[in-house]
Amino acid sequence: MKLELLRKLLGGFLLVSLCLLGLTKPFQTYLHIPNQITLFEGDKFNISKAAKVSAEVGSTGKSIDVFSQKHSLEIKANSVGKDEVFLELAGLPIKKVNVNVIKDFKVIPGGQSIGVKLNTLGVLVVGHHLVETKAGKLSPGEKAGIKVGDIITQINGEKIENMSDVAPIVEKAGEDGKKLNIVIQRDQEVINTTLNPEKDESEHTYKLGLYIRDSAAGIGTMTFVEPKSKKYGALGHVISDMDTKKAIVVEKGQILKSTVTSIEKGSNGKPGEKLARFSSDHEVIGDIQRNSSFGIFGRLDKNIMNGKYDRPMPIALSYQVKEGPAKILTVVDGSKVEEYDIEIVNTIPQKFPATKGMIIKITDPKLLEKTGGIVQGMSGSPIIQKGKIVGAVTHVFVNDPTSGYGVHIEWMLKEAGIDIYKKQEEKAS
Repeated sequence: MKLELLRKLLGGFLLVSLCLLGLTKPFQTYLHIPNQITLFEGDKFNISKAAKVSAEVGSTGKSIDVFSQKHSLEIKANSVGKDEVFLELAGLPIKKVNVNVIKDFKVIPGGQSIGVKLNTLGVLVVGHHLVETKAGKLSPGEKAGIKVGDIITQINGEKIENMSDVAPIVEKAGEDGKKLNIVIQRDQEVINTTLNPEKDESEHTYKLGLYIRDSAAGIGTMTFVEPKSKKYGALGHVISDMDTKKAIVVEKGQILKSTVTSIEKGSNGKPGEKLARFSSDHEVIGDIQRNSSFGIFGRLDKNIMNGKYDRPMPIALSYQVKEGPAKILTVVDGSKVEEYDIEIVNTIPQKFPATKGMIIKITDPKLLEKTGGIVQGMSGSPIIQKGKIVGAVTHVFVNDPTSGYGVHIEWMLKEAGIDIYKKQEEKAS
């Protein structure tokens, strides 16, 4: 009976002790350590020691070492592989951290001003217009159910690539009194419809009653180049059509060198802008294969230099980015890439791809004097912190042009088709 009572008292004491331990600051501190961390070969990860804690490496113990410092525990990544770290506080196990060590990875930072030319998949419908017919004003395209933002990819079985492909087909069908069989892409859906072209009484030509466009052009900033594959990433955000506000679906595109001619300085409520022109020789330096919410991506045909950091530089994963001082590379005059001071005000250790990973603030007096902060055309400027590329500038805050968003480099690399994790898997297999 006494033994039974003693067991209950001991059990109750241990339960209360565990509950009290769980409420302590040291215990809470260790609970907030990620369950899984990824490190590049040679990297270190420090865990602040809020109390005396011991650590033991499990699994193989080959990929990492753990060093006990005065105020922290340091996990050092030695070689590619997977390991575990077990943390104990007051003799009780409180945390298991899975450590994934991947092959060291480097890219060359950009900063160069680039010109962008995009050709759409087919022709993009940007509006409806009324055709003056004998029966009155109407839009055959609208009547056929074609909407703004639709992409016309085929007419009567013929592939449509440029606006110039459309008029001859429409005119012939009108003269023959035949309907047009039209294939359109609407988001991810392919739609078939028919359309009767109508003769415009004032111009004496047959028309669709649609405003269409087949290309777009602009400027931006190069973010990175992977030296072996020549894959690149730029802009940090999607290129959308100015009228439909929808992402342009790329059939083919090119990037060119560009020169910044002047700056329209930004102010509260009015973002500024880089004014630039394509290089005089219009030399194409690469293609555009993808236009996504993380930027434009493709492959370079020619090497380009920034004059500041022309050697490969390591990258930082999203959780490794810290609040504090950093720098950006960008062009504000001519084609010279300069380095400017910024502050990373906030950063989110994202587990999944997302565009708004950082909030940044321009602090460099020279850049503020020249531009007022972040301006259009600066998107894609690489962000560098402690010798690593951490991301790119993406958007400016309209009501505060000194501040804006940044995207983590990790997600831009993924969009470029560069899988930093796959390298580790291939080596291990």
